[in-house]
Amino acid sequence: MIEFSMKRFKLIIKDAVKELSRVDRKIIIIFLSVAVLEILSWYYTSRNFFHENLYYKYFVDNPNVDLYEFLYWFLGDFIVFLIIPLLIIKFWFKEEIKNYGMKLGEYKEGISISMMLIAIMLIIVWFASATEDFYTQYPLLYLTKYNWNIFFLFEIFLFIYIVAWEFIWRGYMLFGLEEKFGFYSIFVQMIPFVILHNGKPVAEAFGAILGAIILGILALRTRSFFYGVVIHFTTVFSIDLISILRYRYNEYGVGLSSILKIITKTL
Repeated sequence: MIEFSMKRFKLIIKDAVKELSRVDRKIIIIFLSVAVLEILSWYYTSRNFFHENLYYKYFVDNPNVDLYEFLYWFLGDFIVFLIIPLLIIKFWFKEEIKNYGMKLGEYKEGISISMMLIAIMLIIVWFASATEDFYTQYPLLYLTKYNWNIFFLFEIFLFIYIVAWEFIWRGYMLFGLEEKFGFYSIFVQMIPFVILHNGKPVAEAFGAILGAIILGILALRTRSFFYGVVIHFTTVFSIDLISILRYRYNEYGVGLSSILKIITKTL
């Protein structure tokens, strides 16, 4: 019985090796590298890693420690989700980086669609920011509610994080899988993108499904991931800014009078 099992096991391994020799290695590398990069991000460039390994050693008495925690996360994921994939494309695949959406592409269509989507998102953000789920969670860094310098520094690093975030899904994964899966590559990159929104407000988590599809379509149509960056960053920046203004002026209405009050007090 044991001898039979070993023979069967060896046959299974032999068949598996034969099948692996036939697969598209580039596709396997993309899937495996995305999985590895997600693990690196979760365990080594996250806020949790900073808090558990760096906070008590170097920053425990620093009043801006929360800011540094976010900057570590943003810069770390910029390396993991942008720099490493670019190195894989250039030196492993030996392909042109521009073929992965690193170009302006069809810029006329990209600009017009981006402006339309941004206008829609600003309306949604205005109404969503009046709900407790949003104004109690955003901005993610509480210090930004009291200091504009910290707010803008936070947003600059958030921008480079979003560049990397958009590239890993709507650049590296989407265009890397397009040749094999065609239009379906949009839905492949949607899955990890949505999963990583778990823990966010439920409306945002469900919205990530539609967002991933729309941004994926936009990237394929324009041959660029940059328009996704513009839309994504404009949305999160407006969420943070409007949430701060609502908090500072204690104004949580959604009507025109609330808009005028916030504008008047800001100016």
